Amino acid sequence: MNAKSFFSIQSRRDFLDHTLYGLGLGVLSHLMGIEGRTAADGPDALAPGKPHFAPRARNVIFLFQAGAPSQIDLFDPKPKLREWDGKALPESLTKELQLAFIKPTAKVLASRREFRPAGQSGIELSEWLPHTATIADDICLVRSVHGEAVNHHPGQSLLMTGSPLLGRPTVGSWVTYGLGSEARDLPGFVVLKTGSATQGSTGNWTNGFLPSNYQGVMLRSQGSPILHLTNPEGVSAGMQRRDLEMITELNREQIERTGDAEIASRIAAYELAFRMQASAPGLIDISDEPEWIREMYGLNAKETGAYGMTCLLARRLVEKGVRFVLNQHAQWDHHSNLEKGLSQKCRATDQGVAALVRDLKQRGLLDETLVIWAGEFGRTSLAEWRDPSDPSSIGRDHHADGFSVWLAGGGIRGGQVIGSTDELGLTVAEDPVHIHDLQATLLHCLGLDHERLTYRHAGRDHRLTDVGGRVVREMLA
Repeated sequence: MNAKSFFSIQSRRDFLDHTLYGLGLGVLSHLMGIEGRTAADGPDALAPGKPHFAPRARNVIFLFQAGAPSQIDLFDPKPKLREWDGKALPESLTKELQLAFIKPTAKVLASRREFRPAGQSGIELSEWLPHTATIADDICLVRSVHGEAVNHHPGQSLLMTGSPLLGRPTVGSWVTYGLGSEARDLPGFVVLKTGSATQGSTGNWTNGFLPSNYQGVMLRSQGSPILHLTNPEGVSAGMQRRDLEMITELNREQIERTGDAEIASRIAAYELAFRMQASAPGLIDISDEPEWIREMYGLNAKETGAYGMTCLLARRLVEKGVRFVLNQHAQWDHHSNLEKGLSQKCRATDQGVAALVRDLKQRGLLDETLVIWAGEFGRTSLAEWRDPSDPSSIGRDHHADGFSVWLAGGGIRGGQVIGSTDELGLTVAEDPVHIHDLQATLLHCLGLDHERLTYRHAGRDHRLTDVGGRVVREMLA
């Protein structure tokens, strides 16, 4: 073929289209090859990967208490507050506080809760957490967590993505990006939900700029685990398989033409969905669980049943190799009616949380499963009183300058308290732990160096811990 006949069938735009797409595909293949993947092997994007160093944990269960539980009433006893109860604090103590709704002149609200030593470690916990008290020797309670975001949406984003800005990859996505998953018929990152909606919504499990393979997939604890999971009437598995093969072939042709990695993710999603049709329904069929397990999780009681079921499902998911389970419960946002609202949340969740840790431990899974209990921030030791005519309506405002989080299993040394806030619960007094430090420690337990787990986007390398973070060695076993 001479040049004249070539140009008669090949426009300049067509030539550039094929040349540049081919160049892009080559670059993409090279970059993905560095990570041990290729553009065409989307279904293997979640294959188990190699950690940076020997891990202690293999899986994570993140018990996210959305809305910000009050550490003052649950984890961080402050007897000094009783001396100030009902009084305003000096301006010198409150002028630096980050407050969302109340003013620094708000009056002190001492906790009405009794705190009791629990376990051999003697960790002091609220009377509203009797079941958590039974696992006190397994948990590492951090009373000195802090962050910059004082409102829910940016606070949840900071906890989950390392940034108060929306749209970044969440911790579950980073973990599955770094390590893949050992579950071949289930997503690597699964989301379970109870309670009302959260401010962060789907942003709490988004993949952000990471490939969509790493997005969290929400499973339901009742009915069909995933909406539209079953085939319509008259559509057999064989028919669906043939359709899927045809769609996959078309998608692969598109990958070869464009080099678009998201098409590989789409292929993987279709294939995973097909496999899940056989595996997912069995997740919520707990007929194989003995009655004493159901009772331990509180499944037979109306108040504890829903959350207990998600805790049991979390255990079943990590048993099947799911890498990251986000168990989200809302709302802990008690600006008013603190006594009634917080006590109800504790009654609904406390039994399931403790049952999960004990169940993992008795099955030999706790050593390799990192369990985290956290809200996006805590609550003030100052009162928020939206209806002064109703004494029972009193609550607490947002507080990000010093709150409590606990961890258990997966390389964490239990039976200890790390850090403290000052005697009035206003700010961190000893051993501050930033949210980025918490994230760095989580990744470390999984064998991932938070400074090396990066993804290039928009011209620079991004990571979960942004430009900060340190591993809190005191937490580690």
